[in-house]
Amino acid sequence: METAFTRLVGVRHPVVQTGMGWVAGPRLVSAAANAGALGILGSATMTPERLREAIREVKSRTDAPFGVNLRADAADAGDRVRIIVDEGVRVASFALAPSRELIAHLKEAGVVVVPSVGARRHAEKVAAWGADAVIVQGGEGGGHTGEVATTVLLPQVVDAVGIPVVAAGGFFDGRGLVAALAYGAAGVAMGTRFLLTSESTVPDAVTARYLAATVKDVTVTTAVDGLPHRMLRTELVDSLEKHGRARTLLRAVRHAAGFRRLSGLTWPALVRDGLALRHGKDLSWSQVLLAANTPMLLRASMVDGRTDLGVMASGQVAGVIDDLPSCAELVDRIMTEAEEVLKSLDHFRSA
Repeated sequence: METAFTRLVGVRHPVVQTGMGWVAGPRLVSAAANAGALGILGSATMTPERLREAIREVKSRTDAPFGVNLRADAADAGDRVRIIVDEGVRVASFALAPSRELIAHLKEAGVVVVPSVGARRHAEKVAAWGADAVIVQGGEGGGHTGEVATTVLLPQVVDAVGIPVVAAGGFFDGRGLVAALAYGAAGVAMGTRFLLTSESTVPDAVTARYLAATVKDVTVTTAVDGLPHRMLRTELVDSLEKHGRARTLLRAVRHAAGFRRLSGLTWPALVRDGLALRHGKDLSWSQVLLAANTPMLLRASMVDGRTDLGVMASGQVAGVIDDLPSCAELVDRIMTEAEEVLKSLDHFRSA
């Protein structure tokens, strides 16, 4: 299925596997790429050295295009961009809007720039700055998310910009792909659905928690870092929501110390990253520290399998997913179903 997005990035199918921290590593990304989707490495939880290694590992596993997801506000964003350019990565995606200068630098090097946005005004801004496409995530999506549903946000963005739009938030099958195309999107992006595949490295205990979840078990909380964050409800979430600032601050400092050792960041750099994530909001110091080391909270679950101590970012679709196909099986199923839906709609129109 060819769309403006598949032509732009050179993939066979209009499907994106999003750059999830601790989840979207070389194994999952290469499997998604070999299946014909655009796989995206989650680099926020990698050191620059590990990012370079991961890129080379993906290239050893596939000849297909893939991307790297970056935090535009990270202190070492420039170093990571140089790695992407040096290693010939096809696509750079961003969880936060990159600057005009960063977009220009990447485009001059031949890298396709695809920021993720959660509002029409953000899409308009990055499009005006030269972004090649945007991923627009509605409130159903996992991780940091907004309040507007994909079905309302998507047509707003499609009407506002003249670049390919990829829809995220609530997608997991071929019916959703066709619906997104009907709204004017050029593809769909999925995180939770790819997290729950056989190539995902998520521990079995965490996988079981996702598969057992209902749509009511997926909540939005500001207790983790002061920003709306969609995730599975866990013991940690309950604790953060129930206890006062003093206990929360102690927990935040403990997690921050662990992430600082793992990432090599200094305390000033860690705090600076946390402050950058405030986006003008009045956050407590505990929330600033938690914002800076949310990757550590994700690692506790996604790497260590501690469902009681970690954060499990999740889209609402977790409540309707009950299997673990391979990436190839998943993408093939989505595309087959999409073709069947399109045929049925054409028959309906003819009738």
